[in-house]
Amino acid sequence: MSDWLVLVEQASDLAQTETPHKVMTLGDYLAHPDLFAGRRPSLINLARSYNYQSRGYYASLLAEARGHRVIPSVQTMVQLGAKTLYEQSLPELNVALARDLEKGAEPATTLLIAFGKAQFAGYERFSRLLADWFRTPVLEVTISQGAKPEVSRLKPVSFKTLKDDRRAFALEAMEAYTRGRWSDPRQKTPSRWSLAVLIDPAETMPPSDEKSLKSLSRVAEKMGVSVEPIYPGDLAKLAEYDALFIRATTQIDNFTYRFATRAEQEGMPVIDDTMSMIRCTNKVYLKEILAKAGLPSPKSEIFDARAKLDDIALRIGLPLVLKAPDGSFSRQVHKVKTLDELTSRAREMFEDTALLLAQEFMPTNFDWRIVVLGGKPLIASQYKMARGHWQIIKHGENGKFEEGGFATFRIEDAPSDVVELGVKAARLIGDGLYGVDIKQNDSGVFIIEINDNPNLTNTVEGAVIKDEMWKALIEWYAARLEKRMGGAGR
Repeated sequence: MSDWLVLVEQASDLAQTETPHKVMTLGDYLAHPDLFAGRRPSLINLARSYNYQSRGYYASLLAEARGHRVIPSVQTMVQLGAKTLYEQSLPELNVALARDLEKGAEPATTLLIAFGKAQFAGYERFSRLLADWFRTPVLEVTISQGAKPEVSRLKPVSFKTLKDDRRAFALEAMEAYTRGRWSDPRQKTPSRWSLAVLIDPAETMPPSDEKSLKSLSRVAEKMGVSVEPIYPGDLAKLAEYDALFIRATTQIDNFTYRFATRAEQEGMPVIDDTMSMIRCTNKVYLKEILAKAGLPSPKSEIFDARAKLDDIALRIGLPLVLKAPDGSFSRQVHKVKTLDELTSRAREMFEDTALLLAQEFMPTNFDWRIVVLGGKPLIASQYKMARGHWQIIKHGENGKFEEGGFATFRIEDAPSDVVELGVKAARLIGDGLYGVDIKQNDSGVFIIEINDNPNLTNTVEGAVIKDEMWKALIEWYAARLEKRMGGAGR
């Protein structure tokens, strides 16, 4: 059996042979508060009714009190109980519905949505959004017909009433919803916590590769923590977990920020949190806080399109590095050698941003990367420049890129002034996970950037301390979860 538990009104509502997950009646669950002591199962409540004070309602209410993850929550039950309570969702849902219809979805008067999937093809956008709003096993959507089809009613559907194709579809959707894990299914140790790891399979340069994340899962299991992958379309599933680790490149305007926001709303520890994203993503902000803190960094100036570029070139010196405020992996970062090149490049970049950053060019053979977790140094690495290039990554055409080599050290073996500067810089941002890039030359040490979402891989950052890297990460989450839940270790 898995860690999923399916609650039903009567045993006849769902046969054990229809699902690999344990099936239990609501009555048995309500009557035995000590069930699953020391574990945190994920519950799917398939009650025949979610009405206020029904057995289905109390099952979800007491599941939350027992520290069990459950869908639907009592909040969702209440919202779906009256149109006046869910009508705030309708404008956004109607926009998604219209887009699916425009892209060729077959018009329908009713839609069956099970575990975030629509029974009819073409309604993917709408069904995902509906699941984001209301995490409910099965919903029936009534759609008004006319010049502009719109949602007129949302109604939870009893699993007992599903027959033939509708039942087969719902069972398949439930199986897909509960599938997907890195953990070894033979693992018998009950999990204290669950950690969702957000990844984007389409990303070419993720901060952690799959092999490294499987090592994280292996280490976490030994510490009583289950690790599961989730994907950009899984926002509705996030609340089933205790914590979130984002391993897709963070941006303010993409899905990573929405996941971090939802995690914070749920009270979940999250790396990377939204404030860290906002602060680290913007190089203009970093320049200001480093200057205020008196921490050394290359000469830099923030300027807009009205600035006199010849004066900037004179003050900073040429060549210089021109940066867009918001960028990652060396994108939107350009070395300019002449005033003409500075002028043309700045003109081009101002089409996308109101401000730019001009920074002193400091040539070195490598950058130090100090990884800081919870205000303490964890890893020291040297990222070497790509061959024949001035950056550690050389971007080519068609998404191709080249990277330089690396060398990784234990913290105690790295220069103390580099490590201390990295820790001071990270503490300006927050208490999470950061990668501080530092230049070291004859004049001293200088902060180049502070990064949220730093790379953590077995082959580079974990090359020396190995599993201790992942152990430290799990300990960071465990400390915050213990504090949040009063040390209950549920």
